[in-house]
Amino acid sequence: MIHTSEIMTSAPAEFKCETQRKVYAALERLEIPFVRIDNDPAVTMEDCVAIDQALGVPTVKTLLLCNRQQTMFYLYVMPGDKPFSTKDFGAALQISRVSFAPASMLMEFLGTEVGATTPLSVVADVGNRVRLIIDQAAVAPESIGFPDGTTTCYMRMRTSDLLQRYIPATGH
Repeated sequence: MIHTSEIMTSAPAEFKCETQRKVYAALERLEIPFVRIDNDPAVTMEDCVAIDQALGVPTVKTLLLCNRQQTMFYLYVMPGDKPFSTKDFGAALQISRVSFAPASMLMEFLGTEVGATTPLSVVADVGNRVRLIIDQAAVAPESIGFPDGTTTCYMRMRTSDLLQRYIPATGH
C-alpha cells in the first residue's frame, strides 16, 4: 500500500519539475486554495486508493490522446474508476482513430511523465497544442483530486476553482 503524508496547505519546499513549479505559481497567483499530500510514487489508479482516502475525494484519470497522424492532441479528464474506450471517445469527438500519445509528447507538451498527468498540466501547454476534454462525471463532485504534475504529490481543490478560475487562466 502507498504511504501518504499528512494533509498540507502549502507548496512543496522544492519542485521536482518545471510543470510542478508552474502549477503552484498559478495557484498562488490566482489565490486558489488547495490541500495536498506527499506520497510514494503512484502511477496507476490502483495506486491511488490510499491517496483517495487521504484526500477524501476520488482522483481523476487524465490521459493524453492523439489522432492517428499525431497532429491533434487531447488531454482527457475522466473519473478514475471509469474504463476508457477509444471507440467511445473517438465517436464523441468524431475522430476516426484515437490512441494514447507517446510518452515523449507527454513530456514535450505538458512537462509531465507517465502517471503524473493532471488537468493542471495545461499550464505548461503554452502553445495551446492540446485540447482539454473533461468528462462531466469527473467534475460532478464539489472537490476533485489529481497529481500536481508529479507522481509523488496529489492535491484536492474545489471543482469550481479548477473549471472557472484555473483552466480559463491558462487559455484553455
